[in-house]
Amino acid sequence: MAYLIDGNNLLGFLFPGYFKDPENRLKLVRRLIAFQRSKRARIILVFDGAVLSDADEMAMPEDRFDIIHPPAGETADAAIKEILARQSDPRKLFVVSSDREIKNCARLKGATTLSCREFNAELKRTLKERKREKELEKSEARPTSLEVRLWTQVFKEKK
Repeated sequence: MAYLIDGNNLLGFLFPGYFKDPENRLKLVRRLIAFQRSKRARIILVFDGAVLSDADEMAMPEDRFDIIHPPAGETADAAIKEILARQSDPRKLFVVSSDREIKNCARLKGATTLSCREFNAELKRTLKERKREKELEKSEARPTSLEVRLWTQVFKEKK
């Protein structure tokens, strides 16, 4: 499965007034990377506007996470429609947008649509499960006998 995400649309839902803080794009990308790693699904994130300046610094999953910025003069909506048109089997694609035109186009191609609200619920649920799994994987390291002796000595000296 793959997720084709209207980035600015999702940003507007998650962070009202998102354009005031460029850090919001990075927050979204970080969440989606964690989501992608949990779901092991392909993510295609399409943004209007300039390229993220810090995107190269983030640990991007290889070959399964793409951030697309349409060329100047083109919109993210046009890029999403073009991606949909090129899909050989759109039934394996979730299109995330609250834009009526994008959702209609996706449905006509046979893709499954998710509103930003529906996807946000799935995103939260997945990230919560991932956090729970990571907590279970943590192992409590027992102190070595040397550490016990050193700490005992420290506390004896304090008196």
